[in-house]
Amino acid sequence: MTRKMWGDKPYHSLDYECKHRFGEKVYKVSLDGGMTCPNRDGTLDTHGCIFCSEGGSGDFASPLCHSVTEQIDNGIRGISSRKQTGSKFIAYFQSFTNTYAPVSLLKPLYEEALAHPDVVMLSIATRPDCLPEDVLELLTQCRHKKPVLVELGLQSIHDRTASYIRRGYPLKVYDTAVESLKQRDIEVVTHVIAGLPFETKQDFLDTVSYVGKSGSDGIKLQLLHVLEGTDLAKEYRDGIFDVLTREEYLDWIAAALSILPEDIVIHRLTGDGPKDLLIAPKWSSRKREVLNMLHRKLKDEGIWQGMKISCQSAHQNGGHYDE
Repeated sequence: MTRKMWGDKPYHSLDYECKHRFGEKVYKVSLDGGMTCPNRDGTLDTHGCIFCSEGGSGDFASPLCHSVTEQIDNGIRGISSRKQTGSKFIAYFQSFTNTYAPVSLLKPLYEEALAHPDVVMLSIATRPDCLPEDVLELLTQCRHKKPVLVELGLQSIHDRTASYIRRGYPLKVYDTAVESLKQRDIEVVTHVIAGLPFETKQDFLDTVSYVGKSGSDGIKLQLLHVLEGTDLAKEYRDGIFDVLTREEYLDWIAAALSILPEDIVIHRLTGDGPKDLLIAPKWSSRKREVLNMLHRKLKDEGIWQGMKISCQSAHQNGGHYDE
């Protein structure tokens, strides 16, 4: 059985997908739309998810005091000062829950981002339980102008974990959200976290496998970060749970890639929380080193995305592997 490659990597990376679709490398520009979250405003809770920082995963977004256009321009300048960029970018509404507002407020934000000449795609991070019908209709209108990605924070399929992290909705809500978005030809990316308290490797792989079969177009495989100022930080300092070692994380991610369908786009394989907030694991701050080690592991061990699915299919077809 021959290892499949997407460019120079044995997995279907976002970088590969964007170059295929847009003809060049495309970077995300993080934006702050001024949203809150039902887990923070008292609708469900006031504390947020147990791991959520004050920035609501948008710690790298531009300040809200700037307009969307100014945020995009500032973001492009910042990226271009560090990297060699082209002329195409993804406008990424990242902070908190970016569909959790009336359409009258969301529409001008989305439309301003879509109108920017350097923006080729709109990406919106949200919760599966914050997609009412009028918001879905707005997203459909946006999709007719430029591609739209909706990023859903699932994290885990396990009820006990969902309760512990205060996610605030049952798994069936995620299923409904994916179905509703796909019916409207809106692309879906699902966030999952490796190393959640009390979860085993198999628990994590069960979540990954579920996402792979859910209809999601992409996945973000995120390492659990313990950040200052979160409820998770207190639990960690009290010794209630341990974080993954680097070796464990590499093993978990390699195994996850092997069971994901080949057409699912890998939007993230690790993460780098703000260094001034990061409590653990400290090794995760060396993101480039971690990715290099993962790539080496995949190469040395002959692992690629969808490998185990191909093997299973081959066995079912009489033992002849797909070449």
